[in-house]
Amino acid sequence: MFQGSMVALVTPMTASGEIDTEALARLIEFHIENGSDALVPAGTTGESPTLKTDEHRDYLAEVVRLVRGRVPVIAGTGSNSTAQTLHLTQEAVKVGVDGCLLVVPYYNRPPQEGLYRHFRAIAEAAEAPMILYNVPSRTSCDLLPETVARLARVPNIVGIKEATGDVSRVQTLRQSCGDDFGLYSGDDATSMEFVLAGGDGTVSVTANVAPKLMREMIAAARAGDRAQTESLDSQLRPLHKALFVETNPIPVKWALAQMNLIGDGIRLPLVPLSDAAQPAVRTALQHAGCL
Repeated sequence: MFQGSMVALVTPMTASGEIDTEALARLIEFHIENGSDALVPAGTTGESPTLKTDEHRDYLAEVVRLVRGRVPVIAGTGSNSTAQTLHLTQEAVKVGVDGCLLVVPYYNRPPQEGLYRHFRAIAEAAEAPMILYNVPSRTSCDLLPETVARLARVPNIVGIKEATGDVSRVQTLRQSCGDDFGLYSGDDATSMEFVLAGGDGTVSVTANVAPKLMREMIAAARAGDRAQTESLDSQLRPLHKALFVETNPIPVKWALAQMNLIGDGIRLPLVPLSDAAQPAVRTALQHAGCL
């Protein structure tokens, strides 16, 4: 259903921390002009834990309004509370998103049966395509392939963003979940190999600053052209590393500010990129032709 290079969109903010709708409009046009296949707002990269409930809904509504149906909008609506996740998901569906991204509940570390019941409850109560999001480095909880296979039988759970960096999971998930179940990399450093192994695309931090290159690289990987894929990814590899030199989305928001696409606003408890880390991010941007 969804495929290609999907950008894990940052949330542009003013210096005081308010959502900057002018910068948001500029950022959305940048991505559409450069071929991003979908936008994924209000996820981890979008600082979703800092968005108030009403603000979260209003922000998604503004993204949908600005996109005007030109590319799919897949909203981050997950939390560590099933009730809160359900509310955010239902509100997102009301404002017209094309799908929802549901992160594994964090901090409370549920068992696999709890994960299964959590995601099934959301999917059965909200009429939109749902993508699971497994990122153990942030949640301290791994959504195992056998649980994903159970969830793949729920009609509107259509895929998973797999951010373990374990490329071997592509084959395991493809065999257990079927050809129609979307497999998306959530780890930029291994996204090339993930898609070459049979994945359908990526939900990418790097695509925030290099959307055209990411789209071309993922398209080459989906076509099975390893030589072209490796050539394109060689331009992106320094970004894959530098954009995680400090906690995401600190580096990528700084990078976008250097590109004059957004301001330098970020919300506590995150802080601006340190002076020591800035040269590495700038060098990676130059290597990829972003500056």
